[in-house]
This record gives sequence, structure tokens and C-alpha cells, in this order.
Amino acid sequence: MQASSLSEAARGATTAQPRSWLRWLLLPLVILAGMGLSVEAGLLGPLGGQVGHLWATLSIFGVGAAILFLLLLLSGRQQGPALHELPRWQLIGGFLGPIYVVVLTLATPHIGIAMTMIAILSGQVGKSVLIDHFGWFGTARKRVNGERWLALALIVVALVLIARG
Repeated sequence: MQASSLSEAARGATTAQPRSWLRWLLLPLVILAGMGLSVEAGLLGPLGGQVGHLWATLSIFGVGAAILFLLLLLSGRQQGPALHELPRWQLIGGFLGPIYVVVLTLATPHIGIAMTMIAILSGQVGKSVLIDHFGWFGTARKRVNGERWLALALIVVALVLIARG
């Protein structure tokens, strides 16, 4: 990923905020998705122990790919540019997703679901604060303020407390 590509994306970032009602509608949906990740972690640990960590990851992605393929077939023609017209750096998520799932598969049986999820959360929030602050990947810039630092610190405190408990 080249710095110039990131800078160009950052310059194109929008500062528009989602409508208030949309934010409150999406929040429970995102919380439910997070709960789904905890269930996934709970399923992946035993599955990885039975079939191997890489096979467990492949099976999860295989099921997911099949479901997405069916959804694409049912949803009709998609809008937007063709995949080959997009900047290559935007496809990094395809590399990061399997790494995330393999780490879930490896870590969960050893440190537990709660510890795995709070550790993931601390990494997600920490990196998200930086992405928001600098407007990387074409996102709207949101400066780090005291409240955001406090939220990150509290997540780290939660990580320490869960690790000790």
C-alpha cells in the first residue's frame, strides 16, 4: 500500500455525518454482529481442534462465500465500478479476514472467548481511533479527543481485569 494512495483517499474523505436516527438504528445491529463474532470464536476453537486451524478457517470462509454468492445472485445487478477498476489497496481486507479467523481459532481455546474478544476489541478500537484521527482509507476525519482516549483506556483496563479474573 503506497502512502500516496492513502493520502489521495484521505483527501477524498467526506465529513458528512450519518443522520441521527440512522446511527441509533445501526448501533443495535452492530452490537448484534459483535455478539455473532463471540459465537464464531466459540465455534472456531473446538472446530480448529478437531480439523486443524487452517481447515476450520477455510470451512468458515467457504460457508460465508457460498452464502454471499447466493445473496449476490438474489440481489440482482450491483452498482459501482468493476472490481478490476478499484485501487488494489482496497482489497487488503481479503488478506486480513483469514488472519483474524486463524487467530480466533488459535487463541480462543487457550485464553477463552471473553479474553480473546476484549483483546480484539482493544486492537480494533486503538487502530480505529488512529484511522478516524488521520482520515485514512478515505474515511471522514474525527480528531482524537479526551473522551476517545478515555474510552480506549477503559477498554485496556477491561482487558487487564478480564486477564486477572
